[in-house]
Amino acid sequence: MQITRQPFYDPKTILTEVEKKISKVMEVGEAIDFLTFVSDGEPTLDINLGRAIDLLRPLGVKIAVISNASLIWQKSVRDDLAKADWVSLKVDAVPKDIWRRINRPHHDLNLAIIWEAMLRFAEEYEGELVTETMLVRGVNDSPDDIKKVADLLGQLKPVKAYLSVPTRPPAERWVYPPSENVLNMAYQVVSKRVEDVECLFGYEGNAFSLSGNVEEDLLNIVAVHPMQEEAVRKFLAKAGADWALIDNLVVQDRIFATDYEGKKFYLRRLKKRALTI
Repeated sequence: MQITRQPFYDPKTILTEVEKKISKVMEVGEAIDFLTFVSDGEPTLDINLGRAIDLLRPLGVKIAVISNASLIWQKSVRDDLAKADWVSLKVDAVPKDIWRRINRPHHDLNLAIIWEAMLRFAEEYEGELVTETMLVRGVNDSPDDIKKVADLLGQLKPVKAYLSVPTRPPAERWVYPPSENVLNMAYQVVSKRVEDVECLFGYEGNAFSLSGNVEEDLLNIVAVHPMQEEAVRKFLAKAGADWALIDNLVVQDRIFATDYEGKKFYLRRLKKRALTI
């Protein structure tokens, strides 16, 4: 848990790796919509985010950043985000206690200051601003809670507001999506304040891209995006590989399987960082 920005990866190294990846993707005839910063953590923690965006800009592909908005109260973060073509900000709850239960933020973060900074960023930002709100059964899905979120979204004026539910294995087993009636209610309430509302209430599909190295591609995806078994099978079929690849990765303890609501998901087994005392 940290809120102090620091360097993580050299922007020049990022540029070199992205150039290689773009070349591979183009070779297999895949299209690229965005270069997206969506790290294993919060991308705005990287103090070199803006510099990395500057270096990637000449590649001619739109740049997106998916942020939880926790650091948007820092001017340097708003300046970096302003360089992206498309920015997504998290808006899960307005009451502080509910926000803390869902997002588990750093104890020094102040929700009121974050909201104020989000509104300031929304007024100044010249790109496409979208929001994402995850609804959790019995936590932030009451009519009053959803109305409060809708009122805030109405002030932010995103070009699109995404409403999502837990569709992947959550951190806590008590986490479940709201009922269909509640989801419909949430959509109707938010639609009164935001013109374009899109629901992400189901599994998002199997349209993953290939760059030529199926093992590397698969590991990169499941590192930040758990995949349903069905999606893994279709991905392997598209790449001309068989299930033996998955069995080998499981044996090597590089990926593992977990069940959620009757569906099997595959995730990457990430190495733990060494602690410096």
